[in-house]
Amino acid sequence: MSALAALARVEAFAADRAVPLATVRHVHLSPHPLVLVPILLAGEAAAPLAALVGTERAEPQLLVVRQPRDRDQRFAFLADLARIVVGYIEARRGETEVVEATRNHEEWERQLDAPQLIVPNPGGIDALRLLGRSARFRSSQGPYPVDPLVPVLGRYLTWFAEDRAPTAGSSVCLALTDVLAAHWATGQSALEDRHLAALLAWIVPEHFATSGERLTGSQAAALAEDPARWPSAGPATDPEFDTEVLSPLISAQRNADGDPAVERRVEKELRAALRERLAPTWDLMWQGIELLRGLPEAGHDGHRWMVDRGRFTDFARGVDEGAPPQPRREGAVAAAKRLADLESAQEAYDKQRALDDPLVLAGYRVTGEAFAGTVMAVDAERQDTAGRTPKPRPHVWLRTADPVVLRKGTKVACPQRPNQRPVIVAVKREGDEYIVELELVDGMGRRAIPEEGSVPEEGEYRCYSTVLAAERFPPPPLPEVAATPWTHGGPPADYAPTGADHDEEWH
Repeated sequence: MSALAALARVEAFAADRAVPLATVRHVHLSPHPLVLVPILLAGEAAAPLAALVGTERAEPQLLVVRQPRDRDQRFAFLADLARIVVGYIEARRGETEVVEATRNHEEWERQLDAPQLIVPNPGGIDALRLLGRSARFRSSQGPYPVDPLVPVLGRYLTWFAEDRAPTAGSSVCLALTDVLAAHWATGQSALEDRHLAALLAWIVPEHFATSGERLTGSQAAALAEDPARWPSAGPATDPEFDTEVLSPLISAQRNADGDPAVERRVEKELRAALRERLAPTWDLMWQGIELLRGLPEAGHDGHRWMVDRGRFTDFARGVDEGAPPQPRREGAVAAAKRLADLESAQEAYDKQRALDDPLVLAGYRVTGEAFAGTVMAVDAERQDTAGRTPKPRPHVWLRTADPVVLRKGTKVACPQRPNQRPVIVAVKREGDEYIVELELVDGMGRRAIPEEGSVPEEGEYRCYSTVLAAERFPPPPLPEVAATPWTHGGPPADYAPTGADHDEEWH
């Protein structure tokens, strides 16, 4: 948690209502996201119990497993889920655009849209990961055949939950509590923010009032924690619900002795109980989505979604071409590449958020990684004559009330010209203020005289940060997969379906 986020939590606690952490929305929201509320059977890893899924608030589809411990019923559930999810994904694969060839990539076609899954919380993403892992190795042939869409669903769920969800800036798979908590600070703990109803209660307490009374954030959150009115968003069910409702219905279904009338009655009761359990979370999720839609898009939203569309295009093409499913464990080379990709994505996302949002940039001012002030003097004609050809090296003096702890020689940048990286020459303290002397070394054009607008003018207000000046370096060279050294396990074996795929224990 950043210092500014901690301060915002204190302010939210004092005001008894959530306060903004951002001025713009730093995630992409599809016009028609696929909202999914999964529930797993407690104590049984990867045993689906039910799911409420759909792209329209008024038309959710309820999928239920009558006997979650029955393997055939599990995969029948996954087949039904696959028809919805894979159908939604295929609908995103319509029109494409041509991406021109570059030095490192040939000309290719990229989808104009990509799927977006939204689940209530990080536990929902973990549920997708488990379901994906249990489904992607299955086969439609052999001793334990499943619907042909089940392994396809498993591969996509794995891609959503294990590839895109951990990648900073990706909006293909979102946990709603994480997204809301990144845009609003509440007066409760980060653990309590994982409770979707309590989190929304701090942001919009009026939605939790029952008789028109005005509620504070803490009052609304106390009401939202009532499991009878706002059940858990999963993926685990409430122990009281398991004992008093779920277990008796599953037992009655099992003890029906093949009586169709009893089975239909119990199944109807089970579906009604689970729909009643999931419906409040479904409504809360759409409330949260509408809250996020009310925020303006961040400036880099289009670029990040373009990256997501490209990754979706590549993965979907691999599925079409018969590429093998993702391995249970990545090889050493693939793991190193993935780690480098995650680090690069996080650095890029931090920089983009700071460029798009002054409130995010203010957080770096609190930690000393940025400073803001007024330009008090400019030497625009200064040149470096040490070499054969004089080079423009203007100096800028900026007065700031922020404590400047950055050292001489540190590169910084400002949102107005993010590709220009001035260097700190000197920092002088005058009373409660600081005078920072900067030297412009790039971003002024190729001529002996700086281009118009490339040098700040006296009286301008500028904010400079080291985060904006961070340079992206190419990842270290990695060996080919076939050349993985023995110290790292050697080349991984090619995937071949085996009986172990069906017998694997889940932890």
